[in-house]
Amino acid sequence: MNKILIVALAAALALLLVMQLLPQKHETVPCPCTGTITKIHDIQGSGDKSPLVGKTVTVEAVVTGDFAETGGLGGFFLQEEDRDADSNPNTSEGIFVHVTAGSANVETGELVCLSGTVAEYKGLTEIKNVTKTTVCGKADLPSAVSITLPVASRDAWEHVEGMRVVFPQDLTVTGTYGLGRYGEITLSNGRLFNPTGIADPGKPAQAVMARNALDRIVLDDGDSGQNPDPIIYPTPGLAANRPLRDGDTAIGVQGVLTYSYGEYLIEPTVIPTFTSTNPRKPTAPEVGGNLRVASFNVENYFNGDGCGAGFPTARGAATLVDFNRQRDKLVKALVGLKADILGLEEIENDGFGPQSAIYDIVRGMNAAAPIGTSYAYVAPKVDQLGTDKITVALVYRTQTVKTVGDPATMPMSDLPEMNRAPLAQTFVERATGAELTVVANHFKSKSPGSAHGPDRDQEDGQGCWNRNRTQAATAILNWLSTNPTKTDDPDVLIIGDLNCYTHEDPITTLTAGGYTDLLSRFSKSQSYTYVYKGDAGALDHALGSATLLSQVKGVAVWHIDADEAPALGYTSLYKSKGQVESLYRNDPYRASDHDPIVIGIDLK
Repeated sequence: MNKILIVALAAALALLLVMQLLPQKHETVPCPCTGTITKIHDIQGSGDKSPLVGKTVTVEAVVTGDFAETGGLGGFFLQEEDRDADSNPNTSEGIFVHVTAGSANVETGELVCLSGTVAEYKGLTEIKNVTKTTVCGKADLPSAVSITLPVASRDAWEHVEGMRVVFPQDLTVTGTYGLGRYGEITLSNGRLFNPTGIADPGKPAQAVMARNALDRIVLDDGDSGQNPDPIIYPTPGLAANRPLRDGDTAIGVQGVLTYSYGEYLIEPTVIPTFTSTNPRKPTAPEVGGNLRVASFNVENYFNGDGCGAGFPTARGAATLVDFNRQRDKLVKALVGLKADILGLEEIENDGFGPQSAIYDIVRGMNAAAPIGTSYAYVAPKVDQLGTDKITVALVYRTQTVKTVGDPATMPMSDLPEMNRAPLAQTFVERATGAELTVVANHFKSKSPGSAHGPDRDQEDGQGCWNRNRTQAATAILNWLSTNPTKTDDPDVLIIGDLNCYTHEDPITTLTAGGYTDLLSRFSKSQSYTYVYKGDAGALDHALGSATLLSQVKGVAVWHIDADEAPALGYTSLYKSKGQVESLYRNDPYRASDHDPIVIGIDLK
């Protein structure tokens, strides 16, 4: 064989290989549809609902996502070929087809012809009662619509309902609350913050709320069921040592847009890549100073009857096994804070004896503490602190501080309804003899409950019970002005879960009363301790008296909880037998739903 022929054959083989690697174009395959073909954009129309609801239609389009198998979405998505799309940007070219499992054997990329009835299912336009489906062969996938967050208006989603979409930007994981229960995560263009965490109540907060609403999309897992196993995000699946945290990055998000229960969702046709851009911090932050004070909402720490029985309780763990898992995680976190004084919120209000929750958790801390470290707790001279099922507590390291005088609390009659009683104690730093009064608080939550009158949601961003929390802040100021612990030192630190964000009335009431919001003062970036519906914000606070401010050296949040998916917590509920083990690890992560705050002080 001569050299010219060899070169020609090699070139031909190379060309053939290149052609195989290139996207394949498919010949147009005519479908043997009978009757009049209705275009999908005519079915969708330009409004929220189809103008053809209840009508029988025949469509010819390309399968863009098949989720019909058992455990999927109960159907597949169709989209018009590019050549058949209309020029109206307000009408979608895609639609969901609801079928029973096994009734329509289709694959993504196939051109099909089918007939069925147009319907609206909880806001989603779909074709159901399909009578005949004919697969005509392969076709080119219709072009995906490129979407960039934030969208201009909510209508932007409706106009591409049922269509292929792709996000060219890297997106931020801003909410993992539904990851374990529904396989869903919320994505946005950068981190989203609670409106009243960054803006004043009223119009400024409402503007942030409106912007946030346009800057989020839910990424589903293509499964309509609950409690998925495996939980597919992040690849190859969620595990205790492979978390997906709020603040991480999603790259290459694409799929089909759908609508369910008031939310637009992406059903993935390609699993995105996740990058750990908000990694776990294995140790609590350094904040300077020679005295560390911390505040931590421990998310309903109830220890049954205190003798290993009594589960389930009013709140918290449902079983002894789950309680031990909760206890182990919390002990890791509490000891890891390395605090000299520690305020706790949401601990069971069952007194201070050997069967109490506070006794139990401090005993656990002492068992896990390094040699030379031991903890004690403040025991006021009452049977219980207030009347709520949960209460606050103060724990301290006996080697570095000691109490002086008696602890103090407020009579419930001086507090607004359904508030928890505060606890104040003055401590002496052993090394210097300097004193500090710490006041642990837990204000009324935002949950509506029996909210009435001005305590109803005023739609200014502050939620329900804002008046109540503001009255509690005023009551605390008035009480502290009476020097309840009878100390000669004016240094006072107010800590706790105040159930309000940074710009809300209770915080501004306390700052107007002479206290400084230390988290805002010392944080180098937007601070948060809690994530609610994808918005991060600080519900937990530390406020210092005027004399204390110059002694504070640093304040930081240890992000071990709020950014973690609830599925990685202690509970065995909503998990398969395998997940009970694979999603749990004896570490401080997701020990609670709130992050702890740490304050560093050079006490004088």
